[in-house]
Amino acid sequence: MMESPLAPAQSAQSVLSARVRHAEHVMGTVVSFDVPASAKTGGSLEDAIRWLHWVDRVFSPYRPDSDVSLLARAEVTLDGCAPEVAEVLAACAFVRDLSGGYFTSAPGGEFDPSGYVKGWAVERAASLLTWAGSSGHLVNGGGDVQCVGGRSESEGWRVGVASPLPGAGLAFVAAGRDFAVATSGTAERGAHILDPVAGRPAAGLASITVAGPSLAWADAYATAAFAMGPELAREWTESLDDYEAFAILPDGTTWQTRGFAAYLPGD
Repeated sequence: MMESPLAPAQSAQSVLSARVRHAEHVMGTVVSFDVPASAKTGGSLEDAIRWLHWVDRVFSPYRPDSDVSLLARAEVTLDGCAPEVAEVLAACAFVRDLSGGYFTSAPGGEFDPSGYVKGWAVERAASLLTWAGSSGHLVNGGGDVQCVGGRSESEGWRVGVASPLPGAGLAFVAAGRDFAVATSGTAERGAHILDPVAGRPAAGLASITVAGPSLAWADAYATAAFAMGPELAREWTESLDDYEAFAILPDGTTWQTRGFAAYLPGD
């Protein structure tokens, strides 16, 4: 039987469109990847995973030998840490100042920049895939997601955001291309976010989701906004350039900034 002349082209197209999913336990959570198959065969997926484990070794406050732990105990100076530690601390200081002190790298008085690190690390992992040639991939760090391009040329990404309220399922689906979504709330870890201005656990919001181009900033902004409580958070997130917010209150009522509708699917 004569082979169809379209078969080679179809085969090549299926190779180009093939995708791989991978879940990695790292940084105290699960980081999942949806990437082109070429990211696995070419090694960039492995590079991204290796990066996340390096971040864990350097930044984990639970590892006594991490740079963060050594710095917190004053056993090293900043000059004795990996250069990325200074990068992270500068970013934390920026968000602290921008938020009027509602974001801190020392919650409860103990040095711990985790409120910025996870989003930054996941975004950098996504960037490693981009630099290796991928134009469409998603990296999800425990519900905080960096989307690059779309899942295909014709299909964007759809990210479901869970409601923090018992039995409520999904709160909404964010959709689009080249965007990040980060959520802070009480659903998984209870009242774990401190209001550093008042010096007590943050109250008034069940969750707040921030969407924008960068997961590093979206994650930090969501943490700061949650610490503020609903009224101040609404005013502050409305003032942010290029970032939008969707909040859920404990009684189930919601609000969103004026531009958040751009992240909601039209259908």
